[in-house]
Amino acid sequence: MQVGIVGVGAMGLEMVRHIAGDGHDIVVFDQSADAEEAAAASGLTVVNSVAEVCRHSEVVVVMVATDVQTTTVVSDLLEAGATKGTVIAVVASVHPLTMKVLGAKCAEVGVDIVDAPVCYGLQGAKSGELISLCGGAKAAVEAITPVLLSYSRSVEYLGELGCGQIAKTCNNMMHWAACVANFETLALAKACGIDAQVMRETLLKCPARNTTLERWDTTRFTWHEKDMDVALDLAQRAGVPLPLFGAVDHLVKTLSPDAVKSLLYGDRAEYLGQQIKAHELL
Repeated sequence: MQVGIVGVGAMGLEMVRHIAGDGHDIVVFDQSADAEEAAAASGLTVVNSVAEVCRHSEVVVVMVATDVQTTTVVSDLLEAGATKGTVIAVVASVHPLTMKVLGAKCAEVGVDIVDAPVCYGLQGAKSGELISLCGGAKAAVEAITPVLLSYSRSVEYLGELGCGQIAKTCNNMMHWAACVANFETLALAKACGIDAQVMRETLLKCPARNTTLERWDTTRFTWHEKDMDVALDLAQRAGVPLPLFGAVDHLVKTLSPDAVKSLLYGDRAEYLGQQIKAHELL
């Protein structure tokens, strides 16, 4: 397929390498000169504008970071003359209502847009084993599935436009809740005299294991604010009480990669202003 990629940052570039490896005809564009240089060094064809991406592509994959950037890219594609038969796939994690607004704009000119955010992060992108969570017209999702499967172990269809983003939000909620639960659990183990990393390795063999705990060393805590804002906004709109996630929203903001490293590998750690160190309880 003729595929255009807008956004080739660290994760996007890994995904694009898989798309190219599957034999698709690709052009890429990024506002970052460094990102474009890295793409060119990987043998990808770099173009100078979103308009050039549009002219080349039957499928445009949007891999930018924010709702504002996503809206700008989709608007630029429509202004550049995207026509009926073009499918825009928003891989960025954005608010489901943003997808609805963009969907209405695309419908005016007969362009299909789907949401296809992914799970498993940078490591999944490198291995080509992401999960694509999709919403939109089923025929449009099916049409671009060969592209999505280039970097995904599976493509999950959840329903109408925006449902892929809702599914990603549900995944994010579980991830950030696990971050808090993991930290508090290992903090208790450490305070009671068990090495936190030993406790982590043991829990990974127990029913309490979770994917977040497996990747605990590499969790970067970069999007928790955005993710939880979307979750709580959706809950308010839907009238669903989420008292646990109100607490998660507050607590996860106190964590960081350095805090996790100190907990796992340091002599002591800190949580909510309190020092965590081993006590002789037994």
